[in-house]
Amino acid sequence: MDFGQNSNLSEPMQPQPAEPVSGLGQGGLMVEQARKGAGWRIFWGIILALSVLANIALFLMLIGLLAFFATGQRDMLTEEVVREGPSRTKIAIITVEGIIHGELADNVYRQLKEARHDKRVKGLIVRVNSPGGTISASDQIYKEICKFRQEEKKPVVAFMQGVAASGGYYTSVACEKIIAEPTTITGSIGVISWYLVVQELLEDKLGILPVVVKSGQKKDWPSSFRAPTPEEIQYLQDKVITPALERFVEVVADGRKESLMMAEVRQLADGGIFGAEEALKEKLIDGIGYLDEAIELVKSMAGIEEARVVEYRRPFSLTDLISYRSRNVLRIDKTTLYEFSTPQILYLWSAY
Repeated sequence: MDFGQNSNLSEPMQPQPAEPVSGLGQGGLMVEQARKGAGWRIFWGIILALSVLANIALFLMLIGLLAFFATGQRDMLTEEVVREGPSRTKIAIITVEGIIHGELADNVYRQLKEARHDKRVKGLIVRVNSPGGTISASDQIYKEICKFRQEEKKPVVAFMQGVAASGGYYTSVACEKIIAEPTTITGSIGVISWYLVVQELLEDKLGILPVVVKSGQKKDWPSSFRAPTPEEIQYLQDKVITPALERFVEVVADGRKESLMMAEVRQLADGGIFGAEEALKEKLIDGIGYLDEAIELVKSMAGIEEARVVEYRRPFSLTDLISYRSRNVLRIDKTTLYEFSTPQILYLWSAY
């Protein structure tokens, strides 16, 4: 036997690569990885889209909140409890505070409207702390209080704090009874008018000569461009001051008809002020006390033993902040010039 011819049989055999036994070759593996990558891309795409939508929703909510607060919520009032008590019976405090003007009159109207809609309100306390203001706004508040009394048939008591003079007293006599704190200053039944004469400033200092063209002699009486004549002063007295004073006297006489005669009111209508003790002596008020005394008086008049005392306030708004900041900036425009040059007819204690 020739072993040399079969020497190849003794050589070790080299391993051969195995043939794939299924369709998952290199091409199939790449397809599977591509499918997995696409799935993750879809997943993260959905997450990104949801995140964008959420941010857009939050942004719109923020804009909505800013718009809500920026509008000032002018018709919205919050109710705050001043004295605890059963919620089924309430006494509402209506606040008249500061210089009386159109905006304050509107605010008082909204407070009265809120009290009118709440059937649990059994009576009102009108808290007054004001030296007065414009005759129009004072009369509007007076009318709204009288209207509430006539329509709702509920007791209304004025409670004076600090200063309740001139227009502040004008609004108080719309109430059935008046209680004043011991330190209150009230009265000042009268009218005041003022305006600025800028003739010397314009002509002598600035070299400005105003030119007025008018259809009649009295069209610009009185004028800020010249010192008033006695005839112009009397004209203003007859046309404006006296009618406004007569209205004030009539309002006080009607509101205090159980205590004062018309002649007595005229004697008091010299613009003088009164402390609480003197005002009580002159029958301008019905009593001296604090808020608790006013509350007890309303409960007695309403025939109730217990009540929750609430007051209405307007919530904070961005408009309030912006308008406050804008008022600190001196602005000279047509309206400002008109207000400075036109006589202001006021139910106002001018010493305030």
